[in-house]
Amino acid sequence: MVCESWRTKLDIYLDGEVAETEMRNFDVHVRNCPSCAGDALARVQMKRSIQAAGKRFAPTSDFRRRVRMSIAPKARRSLSLTWMLAAALSLVVVASSLSAYLGIQRTRGEQAYSEIADLHVATLASSSPVDVVSTDRHTVKPWFQGKIPFAFDLPELQNSDFSLLGGRMTFLGQTPGAHLIYDVRKHHISVLVFQERSLTAGLGGDFISPKKPSFNMETWSQGGLRYFVIGDASAADINNLSNLFKATP
Repeated sequence: MVCESWRTKLDIYLDGEVAETEMRNFDVHVRNCPSCAGDALARVQMKRSIQAAGKRFAPTSDFRRRVRMSIAPKARRSLSLTWMLAAALSLVVVASSLSAYLGIQRTRGEQAYSEIADLHVATLASSSPVDVVSTDRHTVKPWFQGKIPFAFDLPELQNSDFSLLGGRMTFLGQTPGAHLIYDVRKHHISVLVFQERSLTAGLGGDFISPKKPSFNMETWSQGGLRYFVIGDASAADINNLSNLFKATP
């Protein structure tokens, strides 16, 4: 019965429409309740699918026909006016095609962020978030050798607020990568690393942050690799951990 009170508010929680104090309480509950975490993940995926579907638009042949009929030149119009109308129609078609293309690219980019958020939530909701459990980067890094088709380095955390919990292998679409978990002030942060060319070939488009992201995120490309840092920690903590990775040789 305790979880029922949380579930009735899951939608407004995921939409960021609850008070800051209640939002923190939700965050703590979801991280410690596999049942509510599963419900949250299912609703996040449903909301992302609805958002992506609502942004797709491509002009139909019937739409083009009605546009042509509405601006079709009359018999009394001059030749120059006819050419102007034809040019206007061409601009409409080009603008519609460009808008549809950019919409598809944006949808793909936002979808990538949605999938990253889903991986973060699903991993934390798992009974075994990491497959290699260690705070030592020299233990975690070699574990990935032979499991993913690239190598990467982990930052030195000495004199920082962050601690490494371990890592696991993951997939974004069909692209294999590394998923690392860090802690900072009782918040979990996921760092996901993929091969840039494989990820771009599989997903296409730029990686565009949604207008109202569920988590703070940063992403960048470095040394042929694409990094994602995501979590419910503050934007400053996400930025600080990102900078540690960026500064790693």
